[in-house]
Amino acid sequence: MSYVTKSPWIIHYDGSSCNGCDIEVLACLTPMYDVERFGIINTGNPKHADIFLVTGSVNEQNIKVVQQIYEQMPEPKVVVAIGICATSGGVFKECYNVMGGIDTVIPVDVYVPGCAARPEAIIDGVVKGLGVLAEKRAAMDKKPVAAAEVKEKEEA
Repeated sequence: MSYVTKSPWIIHYDGSSCNGCDIEVLACLTPMYDVERFGIINTGNPKHADIFLVTGSVNEQNIKVVQQIYEQMPEPKVVVAIGICATSGGVFKECYNVMGGIDTVIPVDVYVPGCAARPEAIIDGVVKGLGVLAEKRAAMDKKPVAAAEVKEKEEA
């Protein structure tokens, strides 16, 4: 966890699920699991969020909402699909209005399987997401340096 330079903020969205995974996400915030010990803060504003937690499958009614939340988040950003519904559509996969997992709409970085996913697994997925976030930040930091090096080589 030494690669975290600021407290990562998460935003949670429930696509269309039975709310089992939602309850487990909220359990992560309780003193028993205390996800805040990693400096993680739950926010309601996507413009402040680093990690997008999604539970439930994607359907016709929420596809635009999921895309809008994702687009409003600043770069770098990480998406964590929580539960089998967010991963693949789960038991609702064959429903007429379900399009599948969240990866049919936006790119997913970390998958947390389970029905419902346990708080320990969710925390593990978020911590893995922190590693992905650190890699993305490092890649973003290297791009300007690489561009500056190219300019220097062209000038020389």
